[in-house]
Amino acid sequence: MKWFFEVLKKYAVFSGRARRKEYWYFILFYILIMIVIATIATLMGLNTKTIDNVYALVFFIPNLAVSVRRMHDVGKSGWYCIIPIYNLILACTNGTVGPNEYGPDPKGGILYGADDYERPFDAIVN
Repeated sequence: MKWFFEVLKKYAVFSGRARRKEYWYFILFYILIMIVIATIATLMGLNTKTIDNVYALVFFIPNLAVSVRRMHDVGKSGWYCIIPIYNLILACTNGTVGPNEYGPDPKGGILYGADDYERPFDAIVN
């Protein structure tokens, strides 16, 4: 539930990166809450379509924002959210290690590039 509220705190933040954990926990609790609301509405005899539509509309911006940030984490533009199957593949892909053009690594990963291959040998001192 922590990650769900983290996304809501960044309600309309489209810049930066969102790790897989943040994205998928938001989606999980979004769906679970929708199921609970629909169940309660059904038991009360209310129109579930209207309630589900209002719920989806309220959470449209945070859902879109976390999706865009998730695309940024894998090094892609937020526009990749509109490609149906490819965006699911990207959402499941591990993010870029280290900083990329969209911001620092949300996991705090260290980038090991070509310049870093000689460092372990430089660090050996007797």
